[in-house]
Amino acid sequence: MEINTLTTKDKLFQQRWMRLADPPEKVYYIGQLFDPEVPAIAIVGTRKPTPYGQEMTTALASALAKRGIVIVSGLAIGVDGIAHQAALEAGGKTIAIVAGGLDAIYPRRHQALARQIVQQGGGLISEYPIGMPCLPHQFIARNRLIATLAHGTLVTEAATKSGSLHTAQFALEAGLPVMAVPGQATNPLASGCLNLLKSGAALVSGVGDVLFALGYKDTQIPTQISLLGENEEEKKLITLMQQGIREGEVLLQKSELEAARFNQTLTMLEITGRIRAVGGDRWMLV
Repeated sequence: MEINTLTTKDKLFQQRWMRLADPPEKVYYIGQLFDPEVPAIAIVGTRKPTPYGQEMTTALASALAKRGIVIVSGLAIGVDGIAHQAALEAGGKTIAIVAGGLDAIYPRRHQALARQIVQQGGGLISEYPIGMPCLPHQFIARNRLIATLAHGTLVTEAATKSGSLHTAQFALEAGLPVMAVPGQATNPLASGCLNLLKSGAALVSGVGDVLFALGYKDTQIPTQISLLGENEEEKKLITLMQQGIREGEVLLQKSELEAARFNQTLTMLEITGRIRAVGGDRWMLV
């Protein structure tokens, strides 16, 4: 694949990376980038997410990508890869910024994912030339490009010493919004997110929180989300709500779903912005 260059003369470079104290002299890229006016969100986190972290990352990345928001991440194992994959599966666009030369994608297990990103209209970016291996200090340097390419940074699950917290710090230093998904207080992999929230990061429990932090109303972002839902359980609940059934107890009974599956489906519909709670165990379509 052809490797191109982006310099300080280019609009995207000027608007996104010149705000850095140490901007790169140029960056290399494969594929397509995006207009700096198009909304973009960095989604980062731990390399070893829990099932909850995986679920939240997938749901949020998918819902945002379906609204035309570009997903930016670092192609790492864990949250990064999940965010890229979710964006692709949602038919959206995603950008990966890597910590070495573009001639040898790292990690190697994500080479196929990198190709898919390009094939689906996204891009791969690096400030390092061909032949440069991935060295430890380059991952932190890479994170500053992730943070400032996007219009805000979302950490979905991270421990106290997670590298994704560097991304959040770079975003703060650039005056960009930082968001975090809360996790269990006893979960070490949630401690980094909890610390971000204590420090003033925006709490994210659904896609609407991300849009609000970016300064948008949900109606301002075009959406491709199907009203029929992503699976049979979601379709069933949405159909019942379209029929005027709003009470949680009645929805559970009519859906004939197990209680645990019912609650999980409701949660996913709320996270992805398709329904919202209106109080009294009642729900409505958005």
